[in-house]
Amino acid sequence: MQDFARFHTRVGMDLHLKNLFDRFQEQFGSGPGLGPGSGTCLMKVEGISSNFIKLLFKASAALYRTEPWRRLRPGHLFGVRVGKDSDWSGKKQPFPCSQFIGGDGGDIGFYMFRSENDAKKMTGSRETIRVPNVELLRVTYELETLMFPSNRKMIKSLSLEASGNDRFPVIDVTRCTSSGELQFRNPTLEELKFVYAFMRAISLVHPLLQADKEGGPNWTKLISFGPFIETVDIQWPPEMARGHELVAVTISHPPGQAYEEKISSTASSTPTKYAEPPDEVTFMDIRVNSNSSSRHCAMCEKEVNGDQSLCCGRCRAVVYCTSLCQKQHWKESHKSMCGLYKAMMEREEELVMKIFMFPCSAAQPCKWLESLGIHQKGMWRRKCSCYSHCPFGLLPVKGGLWDSWGGLDDEEYPGDLPFHNQLRDGISSPILLSGWSEYYNLRSLPLSSPVADILSHPLTVYHILTALSINTKNLLLKGKEVILHYLGPEGEMDWMPAFSEISHLLNGLGNIQIIMVGPEIPTNLSGTTSGISSRVRVNLVRGVYQEEATYLPSPHVIVALNCALDRYSSWGGALDLIKAIGVPAFFTEQSEILCANAKQVLRGAGLHITHPVTPNPFRSPVKNHDSSTNLPSYSNGFVLGVNA
Repeated sequence: MQDFARFHTRVGMDLHLKNLFDRFQEQFGSGPGLGPGSGTCLMKVEGISSNFIKLLFKASAALYRTEPWRRLRPGHLFGVRVGKDSDWSGKKQPFPCSQFIGGDGGDIGFYMFRSENDAKKMTGSRETIRVPNVELLRVTYELETLMFPSNRKMIKSLSLEASGNDRFPVIDVTRCTSSGELQFRNPTLEELKFVYAFMRAISLVHPLLQADKEGGPNWTKLISFGPFIETVDIQWPPEMARGHELVAVTISHPPGQAYEEKISSTASSTPTKYAEPPDEVTFMDIRVNSNSSSRHCAMCEKEVNGDQSLCCGRCRAVVYCTSLCQKQHWKESHKSMCGLYKAMMEREEELVMKIFMFPCSAAQPCKWLESLGIHQKGMWRRKCSCYSHCPFGLLPVKGGLWDSWGGLDDEEYPGDLPFHNQLRDGISSPILLSGWSEYYNLRSLPLSSPVADILSHPLTVYHILTALSINTKNLLLKGKEVILHYLGPEGEMDWMPAFSEISHLLNGLGNIQIIMVGPEIPTNLSGTTSGISSRVRVNLVRGVYQEEATYLPSPHVIVALNCALDRYSSWGGALDLIKAIGVPAFFTEQSEILCANAKQVLRGAGLHITHPVTPNPFRSPVKNHDSSTNLPSYSNGFVLGVNA
């Protein structure tokens, strides 16, 4: 009995000590970092407005939701550039280097340094080194219960947004004295402006970092990332604009990555990164796979069969009919693009969706469809050229959903049924999806089912409305209607049964009106409305967008899928209108090179890219190729946005 009592006493003491240690960690931190935030308070910053404080906390919460600490460690340093040097005091960037802390223990947050050299001095292998007379800006996420009363009062009085469930950012500027003590001060308004731009930008671009599996030593657990640089346009709060609503923010890893760019006079212009080509190139007659379909020479556009074509021996991306065309193309344009193409080809493996168990290469669409038993059936008729004689939207319809999906087995396609047991806090609300695995699991679909190839269109639209566009997501969560202008529809007009899946994903909350506008809409369908469900209806309008938009209800968001912005001159007027009305617009492209071209077109139209190019989680898993390159191409492969 005494042993039993002693055991419980010891267990109680262990639990007590553990609670004390946990409390100590919460209050004072552990591991890398300089401890918790100080007693600084943003309300004491000279010239700051309540609205800007709210925006700082909102940007901080948005960054927190992206969970950079899952992959990033203090050893991952980032270069930061906001606008031009002349925009800042002293004609230089205030804090051009940053790191995230807390991923390997201790206080969650990020530090910003006056230079890369300062960051390296203070970054130890297991802790943050206190270097005398080095000043840095800290943003530390702290529990509200542990914050100073002045900050708790500010949070309550301004109803500031929390980061996660119960954390809020504490922002201060810290300097280590020669004796090793820390001194703190409030950041200036200019410093806070810099931090705001950084938080907005880094939350968009850090997910784009690609792990370099061959880079870095084997003995370290630190993930090595490939060289990275991306620029996004961030909108200043009205009180910060000074005549320029947008500012270009460039994030690079490691710091010092540079663009090869033309000098631009605009602060918000965003250059495109190209790899440096070699001074000389060895031309190699590398034959393209003979099983591929006919291609077009990148130089003369002559059609060549797969076994007769050559490709560049360095990037292996561009197709030619003869070595003469290859050499001429190198001189005229390919020399400056070869490195970029090479990098894109090296990323091909990362784009492959390995979860699926059906053939995911459709260089010859008819043969691919035949292998699945769905050639010239149902909605799949738009996946090859066999029915190209039939106008879009006018494919003959035989029967019900089974026929629409080409006679697939009942368990291989989504039924016209609601999702069950999908509640948030006990209330029905739109289902938020992360990708195909989650969707197939919710629908109990086998991974051998090819329906993702067609569902890519409606689920990309749904992904934009519920993940990329914050305004439309909030409207749907409040049960309101979203109006979406859908530009340039073609085969989608024959896929209305697939678009009905959006209504089931809404899960009983919100409505969507999709207005499809484009020159390919048949005259006899223009002006018609398809009520594909009680919550989703589709209106069809024939014509070009800039001429028809004035007659349409104002949109909350504009979408154009597989739009090939660089290939159709008619996009010019539509982009001018999108710029004028300032509505968020999202575009998908099938390959990275098309995205690079799209970025140039958008910037040429004066539009600022606010959502950088990212792989679309609902891209089609079926790989194709551009007619003149070996670059992988996926329907709705990549998404980018403006005005968002």
